[in-house]
Amino acid sequence: MAAAQGRLSDGAGGMDEPKEAGGTTGPGGTPPLPFRAAVDALRGARLRPQIEVEPTPAPKRLAPYAYALEAAVVDGEEDLADGRLVLLHDPAGHDAWRGTFRLVTLVRAELEPEMAADPLLPDVCWSWLTGALTARGLAFGEPSGTVTRASSHYFGGLSERPAASQIEIRASWTPREGLGGVPDTATHLVAWCDLLAQVAGLPPTAPGDASVVTLPQRRGPQSR
Repeated sequence: MAAAQGRLSDGAGGMDEPKEAGGTTGPGGTPPLPFRAAVDALRGARLRPQIEVEPTPAPKRLAPYAYALEAAVVDGEEDLADGRLVLLHDPAGHDAWRGTFRLVTLVRAELEPEMAADPLLPDVCWSWLTGALTARGLAFGEPSGTVTRASSHYFGGLSERPAASQIEIRASWTPREGLGGVPDTATHLVAWCDLLAQVAGLPPTAPGDASVVTLPQRRGPQSR
């Protein structure tokens, strides 16, 4: 799977964070029950078959407890989009989050050049994120993030390569907590995968979503 690499933000500023293998970080001992329940729900979520998800090293210093996943939208042996989702937990609460949990994401996909040139693209991509959460009936707060598009043009010995464009969504939000102080992380993961699929250009799966606009399929998805 092609992992999404780069800087993650917890909503209070981006930073490059040391990672720890195993998907989960914490100060040692048994993690608090709400965090364990939230992680178990992530592990048990049912997702569409085109999306491959697996644990990845989690950041150490964004919160006392963290769990991370990486995902790729797969077509045969090629990745159409990839991303990383991190669950943060601070039992003492966090003023910027206005809660004890935070979800942080990075999503990337290749674009057709004409789509990348659309001046409304950043606004549309941000609306895909909030729309994916709302469509799943999720309550969330304090959303923040950036949408970045970049173009690469090749010269000299690489001049035969076509120009390439990429969209990147970095965002974080606070999932509302339910019974026992545990957010519905499984549904948040499903909504996040909806965003991944939409960015990758896959058709929607839920009834009534036929009007949702998705990115057109890239001409040359990234090889895995």
